[in-house]
Amino acid sequence: MPTDAAHRAPEPILDPDLPICDPHHHLWHWPHPVSFGAQRYLADEFLADVGSGHAVESTVFVDANAFYRADGPPALRPVGEVEFANGVAAMAANRRYGPTALCAGIVGFADLAAGGVVEEVLVAEIRAGGDRFRGVRNAAASDPAIPQNRPGRWPDLYDRPEFREGFARLAPLGLSFDAWIYHTQLDMLARLADAFPGTAIVLDHVGGPLGIGPYAGRREEVFRIWRAAVRDLAARSNVSVKLGGLGMGVFGFGFENQATPASSEVLAAAWRPYVETCIEAFGVRRCMFESNFPVDKITCDYRTLWNAFKRLAAGASAEERSWLFRDSARSFYRLKD
Repeated sequence: MPTDAAHRAPEPILDPDLPICDPHHHLWHWPHPVSFGAQRYLADEFLADVGSGHAVESTVFVDANAFYRADGPPALRPVGEVEFANGVAAMAANRRYGPTALCAGIVGFADLAAGGVVEEVLVAEIRAGGDRFRGVRNAAASDPAIPQNRPGRWPDLYDRPEFREGFARLAPLGLSFDAWIYHTQLDMLARLADAFPGTAIVLDHVGGPLGIGPYAGRREEVFRIWRAAVRDLAARSNVSVKLGGLGMGVFGFGFENQATPASSEVLAAAWRPYVETCIEAFGVRRCMFESNFPVDKITCDYRTLWNAFKRLAAGASAEERSWLFRDSARSFYRLKD
């Protein structure tokens, strides 16, 4: 995040009573410094962010490969992160630490490319998450010219027969799927959605329109390609989209490198074409604003981020805003808190 962000006067909270469900955040504590966010981001840090003024009622935790079990069968080690998130949720449930139901929904990881045997892991995660475990994410975001966050990721992951064999286990268990891919891979997700129309899928981070590497300086061209693919994907009624993640460096906006942090007005202006395209294509009932914290913290603080989202939705009706900020997320993840 810009170095003098802490010295900038906090923005007044826009529409402070608007109920919010934040459907995408992480919690972690890495043993070493990281380039994509805070080294430590646990319940205390997140509570400080969600308590900064917006009416965040509930949140959904998304796997970050930070609290896997240290031993036991490798395939079952991701169950540890579900156990961790469920513990945070239980801690927050009595509201001793504030009004927000942290981790009311939990999205874990299970290696669907393992094929049918992944069902054992999914069942274990359902048990570990109690009534909060909702689905899994298998990230496939990969481009030959873009550095990968997770080495070994396959760019054609969702097309692979062994992955689809594992994917087929989700719907019978009542589980959804989070997809993190780049704009160059959106057609792959469309094929997956066509093959499994009964499985609920949500596209993370507006589908990753790249703006770095060979895509730098080609924003209009990339936008046209991304927009066409998003409109095509939206024809699949089982697919929803998360509106956020645009603060990450891969999008190429460069706000994370500015000496002075961008205001919510500036962020909203930059992000508007992507958000409005998604809402037009998917409709408000399949769109949900997300924080992607602490990853997007490199660009702005939590209150500024949600102010930007509220500016982007300023022209929507009260019902539409309710869907965008809370109801779509609660419906997709079947939240009870």
